[in-house]
Amino acid sequence: MLASRPSSPRSFRPSQRLVVPVVCVCVTFIAIADGAITTVALPSIARQFHLTTAALDGVVVVYPVCLAMAIPASAWLVERFGGKRVLLTAMTGFLASSLLCGAAADLGQLVAFRAIQGVSAGVLFPASTALLFATFTTAEQVRLQRYMIVPQQIAPAAAPVVGGLLVDHLSWRWVFYVNLPVGLPAVVFGALFLAGHRGARPGRFDLPGLLLSAAALGALMYGVCEGPNRGWSDPAVLTALALGAVLLAVAVAVELRTTAPLLKLRLFADRLFRDTNLINLIGLVPIMGALYLGPLFLQQAQGRSALESGTSTFPEAFGVLLTVQAVGVLYARIGPRIIVGCSLVAVSAVLLLFATCDADTGLWTFRAYMFLFGIAIGGFFIPTTVASLATLPRADIAQASTLNTVVRQTGGALAPAAVTTVLVLGTPGAAAADPPVTAYQYAYLALAALAALTAVLAFTLPDGPARAAARGTTAAHRSAPAAARQEDADGGTYGGGTRRDPHESTHGS
Repeated sequence: MLASRPSSPRSFRPSQRLVVPVVCVCVTFIAIADGAITTVALPSIARQFHLTTAALDGVVVVYPVCLAMAIPASAWLVERFGGKRVLLTAMTGFLASSLLCGAAADLGQLVAFRAIQGVSAGVLFPASTALLFATFTTAEQVRLQRYMIVPQQIAPAAAPVVGGLLVDHLSWRWVFYVNLPVGLPAVVFGALFLAGHRGARPGRFDLPGLLLSAAALGALMYGVCEGPNRGWSDPAVLTALALGAVLLAVAVAVELRTTAPLLKLRLFADRLFRDTNLINLIGLVPIMGALYLGPLFLQQAQGRSALESGTSTFPEAFGVLLTVQAVGVLYARIGPRIIVGCSLVAVSAVLLLFATCDADTGLWTFRAYMFLFGIAIGGFFIPTTVASLATLPRADIAQASTLNTVVRQTGGALAPAAVTTVLVLGTPGAAAADPPVTAYQYAYLALAALAALTAVLAFTLPDGPARAAARGTTAAHRSAPAAARQEDADGGTYGGGTRRDPHESTHGS
């Protein structure tokens, strides 16, 4: 009898609309925190291996280089094997390499294991983004990001403080071991409750595209990261940048002619996707540049301690958390154009305030500026991310997420390079290692000018379709809530179980 049939274990599975955000929050928190916490441990690592801190440059550079090289393959992997398997495999690799980094016996081992960490992180970011955008509509994404932004802001702010405590009271090895207590429960939770997916058939693997794009991005990332340290005229830096540029041009030509490319560059024909990515690329330079410059100014120009620096930059996170609540309410009403444009104007204004800081500026004044800076940048991240995917077919979400990650990583890498270059240019003679206060002021002015330039571009953003998607008025996005409800009934993500959403034929997340 139908009434006596025992309940299926699958009926007890939590909703994917809860499971997916939990897993993605943990992934994002760990990956962001790891990038911020490692730098704190470098002096201790140098003492352990009897090296200078400068000799550990490879530990820092290898991570973004390998991350950039892995990103191009992430969309194909998600489409072929499904978001769950790719995300959990990459997370397991990240945690295993974290354990190996902590147990490294010499510098060579540490660099090698950091490379594995970078490769794993390069797959994690696009896979988690694809899962989120496959599970929630655009309107829901805006509301969801009001909460997901919390760990994204807490991680980089808290990581240096936690890292300092671990190094001082335990060992530098714990800055890597600390990933496990957060990551292992997330992997177990995801393995148990994240809905499976059979994947799709995205086409033959584009090996030429992978080799060309990975080599191009890796070379460019190396040149950008090493340029400020070695000098932009260094032969190794020039060679890497030139080689990367040539390989990138060849990769673009090949990918545009390939039927099933690894990087679907044709998506940039969509103006909203193209413009939001351009704004991200340029706009992240003054935003991330200021976050990089603040601790340098406090510790080098003012002689503050690392603890004073950490507690003085932390107020930025609180400013962001306040603004994103308003963004979640206003996005569908006024659209990303006004929000992002006004955000960048505010960023430029606050950077001008920073440019007035000197050796006598008090900590509480600097903290107030950091709080204002957080309020300003809080209107940048969510609208650009959500709007970039608002008008694309859902089958292209994994590919678009991959391209978004490439752009964001590039912008993030350009930020410290730009700041360091301005500091060097503003430092007279052989005192490049000790820039004067005026050099920091010039750097803030340069970042303010770049933010203002990006604001002009943001005010031209064609955001009508983005507002429509946020209100749920397009057919493509109206179908998503129904699919999500069906997913909860069936116990699988879109395309999981025995049913497949017709809109989800290829993205496999």
